[in-house]
Amino acid sequence: MLDEILLVRNLYVSYHGNEAVKNISFSTKAGQIVGIIGPNGAGKSTLLKSLLNLIPLDKGEIKIAGRPIQEMRKKIAYVPQRSNIDWDFPITVIDTVVIGTYPKLGLFNRPKKREREWAYECLRKVGMEEFSQRQIGELSGGQQQRVFVARALAQKPELFFLDEPFVGIDVSSEETIINILREQRNQGKTVLVVHHDLSKAGAYFDELLLLNKELVKYGSVAEVCRPEVITKAYQGQLSFLEEMGMTVS
Repeated sequence: MLDEILLVRNLYVSYHGNEAVKNISFSTKAGQIVGIIGPNGAGKSTLLKSLLNLIPLDKGEIKIAGRPIQEMRKKIAYVPQRSNIDWDFPITVIDTVVIGTYPKLGLFNRPKKREREWAYECLRKVGMEEFSQRQIGELSGGQQQRVFVARALAQKPELFFLDEPFVGIDVSSEETIINILREQRNQGKTVLVVHHDLSKAGAYFDELLLLNKELVKYGSVAEVCRPEVITKAYQGQLSFLEEMGMTVS
């Protein structure tokens, strides 16, 4: 297992002409579940997309296992926000998951029986094998998210990047997904999750990256979820802090 799997140095990113994140530097060890947290508009999704090379950098450096991100993109599985997916696209559940095998197939190769069997196994892991022939748009929000996690598993990545995976899904699906992420973590994989519910941070994450355009704090849950640290990021959102049970002096 590699020790330092993700290294980010002096990252600056603009989105639609506006500076979204600035001067972000951190490193993540392999075998961790890292929560990316912060207030609305803090640049959490932008940071994740920039790490995937989906958004151009203004400047900065990203290394995966010591290599440029462009060389390692196939090692990363990405689960986007559900709101960014066209659920009307006419594709079955099993075919959605088979797409996860494409990066390892090569440009001109088509998935065969082996890839479809592996896709079905990934569906089984998320409890969705009985829905394999359904159209993706016919599923509930939680079921759809399970399918996209199965697609990520089908890729056999070293890193999983998930953008708000627990928004708008049922409790059972949330439990299924976090348990799968823990299994991947225990196998030495690295998981980055954009998340908004701090009340579950201690249960879900090994480390937290607290962001408000700039990096406020990166470290263990105990280090980050201190009132003075959280208050620094969530200035002006006193009602949110009170809901978290944090006293602001």
